[in-house]
Amino acid sequence: MNPALAASALPVGTLFAQPLTPVGNSLALSFLVALVPIAVALAMLGILRRPAWQASLAGLIAGLVIAIGVWGMPAGLALDAVGAGMTLALIPVMWIVVNALLLYNIAVKSGRFDQFRQWMLDHLPDDRRLVLLVVAFSFGCLLEGISGFGTPVAITSALLVGLGFPAIEALTFTLIFNTAPVAFGALGVPITVLGAVTSLHPQTLGAMVGRQLPFFAFLLPFYVVGMYGGVRSIGKLWPALVVSGGSFALAQFVTSNFLGYELTDVLSSLTSLIVTISFLKVWKPEPDPAFAIARDAASRSTRAKSHAERIGYGGWLPWIVVSVVVIFWVHAGIASIGQANVKWPGLHNAVYMTLYHKSYAAVWSFQPLGTGTAILLAAVITALWTRVGFGDFVACVAQTWKQTRIAIATVMMIVALAYLLNYSGMSYTLGMGVASTGALFPLVSATLGWVAVFLSGSDTSGNALFGNLQVVAAKQLGLDPVLMAATNSSGGVMGKMISPQNIATGVATTDLKGKEGEVFVRTFWHSVFLTLVLGVLVFLQQHVLSWMIPALPH
Repeated sequence: MNPALAASALPVGTLFAQPLTPVGNSLALSFLVALVPIAVALAMLGILRRPAWQASLAGLIAGLVIAIGVWGMPAGLALDAVGAGMTLALIPVMWIVVNALLLYNIAVKSGRFDQFRQWMLDHLPDDRRLVLLVVAFSFGCLLEGISGFGTPVAITSALLVGLGFPAIEALTFTLIFNTAPVAFGALGVPITVLGAVTSLHPQTLGAMVGRQLPFFAFLLPFYVVGMYGGVRSIGKLWPALVVSGGSFALAQFVTSNFLGYELTDVLSSLTSLIVTISFLKVWKPEPDPAFAIARDAASRSTRAKSHAERIGYGGWLPWIVVSVVVIFWVHAGIASIGQANVKWPGLHNAVYMTLYHKSYAAVWSFQPLGTGTAILLAAVITALWTRVGFGDFVACVAQTWKQTRIAIATVMMIVALAYLLNYSGMSYTLGMGVASTGALFPLVSATLGWVAVFLSGSDTSGNALFGNLQVVAAKQLGLDPVLMAATNSSGGVMGKMISPQNIATGVATTDLKGKEGEVFVRTFWHSVFLTLVLGVLVFLQQHVLSWMIPALPH
């Protein structure tokens, strides 16, 4: 649609109509220019190896210059979009992250984190490859289902470092494993949002995602262990890999298709955790000194077995408390008490979405009792239960601030860039460019979700951004809208491992602060490869395996 014609139909008071092809009235040229802010952030991270906050700042500056100078967005409106994005980044995103890391620091201060590590040493085989399955995969996915937003990466990578992994390896493997649960997120919120923006039934969308990601969940243990230990390790450990990935994949499929998408991550990860640990009690691989866990011999020799078991199980306390509190909190509806929907001043309905022929709302949902507050309560309960004194609690708060202050700035800037691209119209130019691939659209559909989650760090935000665009493109091209909408969420998980938000949060508990570029380089090509594999699966599901697509309810 011609932006000029769209402008003539603007509702009274609208300040800005998003142009879709502002560069020479050419979609191709406009697409390339709209890519510049993303390319700048990618280059800063991957080529120049700069810290994530610098990459995010450079991308944001490039975005402001192009939004104002090329897309013609009024400067005041552009700054309003930046402000709205930064506010969302603070609350609820970083409010969740900060409180989850506070819980982690309380677990460390109280000794429960060391007890949890000792439990792993006492109850798992002496093999770091198998530790990856339990800690980075099953346990990390459980934390994703509870809190998300990078905190599982920070906590599980810290645990892996404590078990003898170099920090760069711990963080890389955790980021890749984190792809398995992200599409369903904390209690199914990404799918709920996807259903809201597409007007498609969320249970059907969840079922479709549950017919895509289980393939990856099953293969990820093989993929990561192969990365870490080579093909020989796969041959030695394949029974454990089948049990770990298979139990997660089967539970993910069954829960999303027959029980309810909201509990998919929690039930899948718990199933994988319990089944894998139980299997490793009865199946023991041939010992390999090259992958033996570095153990504290003095601790081993002085601790009686019964005492070790008592101490070790106590290490699960913080994670049990937060699981119970958050699940009860959300399902009891406490999170919505006191919620205020704030129409962002100067931005709400001040932009006309040319692609969708409607005004663009800008509503910030402030939830004083949201998930972040539930995690804070869990942290306080854990501190009281483990007898962490007030002075130590304050020290944990100070340590958390020290760990997260750079991550907070990074996330504020990257989410601000995402908002700027959305409200200027650059995101929709990118979406139209991808959608213009015609019959090949199923191959590249996942790329839209990948881009959105790279920018926002959130599959929920990625679905809000491009979910409906996937449906519009599908209907225009005669493709299945359920498949394409679900692919947006599935594709987003592949972008999560390279998102500056996720990486910046992940380095908070390690010695890798300022080295986010190195982590990005380690994960980038895995992210691209897995996105391409998903594209092939989607193409097959559209044209060959169409029986896999669930029907919408009548």
